[in-house]
Amino acid sequence: MSGAIMQTPGMHFPISTYQANVPQLDVQVDRDKAKAQGVSLTELFGTLQTYLGSSYVNDFNQFGRTWRVMAQADGPFRESVEDIANLRTRNNQGEMVPIGSMVNISTTYGPDPVIRYNGYPAADLIGDADPRVLSSSQAMTHLEELSKQILPNGMNIEWTDLSFQQATQGNTALIVFPVAVLLAFLVLAALYESWTLPLAVILIVPMTMLSALFGVWLTGGDNNVFVQVGLVVLMGLACKNAILIVEFARELEIQGKGIMEAALEACRLRLRPIVMTSIAFIAGTIPLILGHGAGAEVRGVTGITVFSGMLGVTLFGLFLTPVFYVTLRKLVTRRKPVQEDLLA
Repeated sequence: MSGAIMQTPGMHFPISTYQANVPQLDVQVDRDKAKAQGVSLTELFGTLQTYLGSSYVNDFNQFGRTWRVMAQADGPFRESVEDIANLRTRNNQGEMVPIGSMVNISTTYGPDPVIRYNGYPAADLIGDADPRVLSSSQAMTHLEELSKQILPNGMNIEWTDLSFQQATQGNTALIVFPVAVLLAFLVLAALYESWTLPLAVILIVPMTMLSALFGVWLTGGDNNVFVQVGLVVLMGLACKNAILIVEFARELEIQGKGIMEAALEACRLRLRPIVMTSIAFIAGTIPLILGHGAGAEVRGVTGITVFSGMLGVTLFGLFLTPVFYVTLRKLVTRRKPVQEDLLA
């Protein structure tokens, strides 16, 4: 499986702590000899656990702290097979009996570490994908296809940690963002009492998201949860700027100005506030992009998303929002005379 992953373009070198041939000591208990010497299996296994693995004794308080007491044989007394055979346990008569007289110790090879996942014996495999070549979902899909081709019957792969969350939740962003845009559209439709004016505000959102994703792609990033949080912020900022222009244009049109004149006057009035607030916001993201230290990767990708997205909000919002407003208003004014003629 690791070899197939290494040959896949865009997949990094997989890492696994699992090893199939690790030297081990195999201890076989001769129950007849143990019974003949009066040693119970519980006492024998408990002695092996204490000497080789350690056992908890108790806790005690000293120097204002609580200390745990663990019992275990010292390293030099459990280094070889002979040392283990010389370990002693107590029989039912209180005598100390050497463990080597009741067990057969041999050297063998086996898997290490032995872990279980969902109750099944498992081996861990850690890998990563180059976001410039494969997305995380594409990499997971490719690994599932490889597992079906390579793994024998009775074996399968399972996801854990972030990959498990992604596999179970799916690509919810494809649903969340359209629903958010639809909700914003309905709220604006209720505000303006129109189905067309909200479109002049909403149509700027896709271009803003494309601008943000282009910045992330240009810097070699991927579409992770921090990018999606930045996109939600940009959606609100893009709508805010567009709402200001549309609201002013609508008020000026009600006052008797023409559609084109109202749109141009609204842009002129809102140019300075929009540009100044956008510059301040963009400048505030620069420390996130240039920062170093703990959490710099998270701050960097969030800063790049908002930085590139705000450039799109400023440029597209100022130039295209009036175009959308004028186009939609002219479409509405053309239909009204036709409807009036039909009613007449």
